[in-house]
Amino acid sequence: MQYNKLLQLALLGFFSSLAVNSSAHHAFSAEFDANQPIELKGVVSKLELVNPHSWLYFDVTLENGEKANWGFEFGSPFSLKQKGLTKSALPIGTEVTVKGYRAKNGLSFGYAVSVTLPDGKSFVTGGAPDAPQAQPSTGTRT
Repeated sequence: MQYNKLLQLALLGFFSSLAVNSSAHHAFSAEFDANQPIELKGVVSKLELVNPHSWLYFDVTLENGEKANWGFEFGSPFSLKQKGLTKSALPIGTEVTVKGYRAKNGLSFGYAVSVTLPDGKSFVTGGAPDAPQAQPSTGTRT
């Protein structure tokens, strides 16, 4: 009987450590730079409402006229739905303005704080507990 309890405790400890590690690798500060706010305007090409983080991809026209596809991390599908943001709100082809923070690796990725539709309706999209809570007011604009 003691062996059974010991095994249960060992398994509980093991699975608890997995839960801590899995949430730790999704930290804002691990991938995104709070010192690099960014605001981009573009056209939605894809929306992935998946756990643990949703992603919005959109095409941005650069200053030189070339197109670039950017991806921004959002909160979980459930948290977005609670804020009124569903897949029907961002169909492919919708023009959006996204405010957020650039990825540390310098690639065309970021963490979204908000997304605004052409009619002015805005949604708070972030969900990371260690992310800046205020919308960035300055940064790269395209």
